Amino acid sequence: MYRRILGPVYDNEKENWRILTNKEIYASVKNSTITETTRFKRLHWFGHIQRIEENRIPKRVLYMSLETMRLRGKPRNRWQDKVREDGRIVGGEGWQEQVHNREEWKKLLRTARNSCILHMPMQ
Repeated sequence: MYRRILGPVYDNEKENWRILTNKEIYASVKNSTITETTRFKRLHWFGHIQRIEENRIPKRVLYMSLETMRLRGKPRNRWQDKVREDGRIVGGEGWQEQVHNREEWKKLLRTARNSCILHMPMQ
């Protein structure tokens, strides 16, 4: 949508018109990328799940162990693995202690969103 609104730009070096790259569009619009949004929402949901009671269904489902055989080779990443990685990016080593204090957690997520910490490349 933004590409159409912003349109092509004239490149003085090459003396021709070109289409803006994604990085240029994100820089001019200052909108978060899909990677940042996904990581932010994942951490936001994790904080919510950690603070609810133990008997609630979302918390039980998250920590339910499925007794299935995993395939050979490199194991697939689980949701918890990605949350752990995102948490280390945002809050360093002590990020899990801040989850239970709602105000500290909101402050941490707000800081991460405003400073584009979550824009580390995903693997």
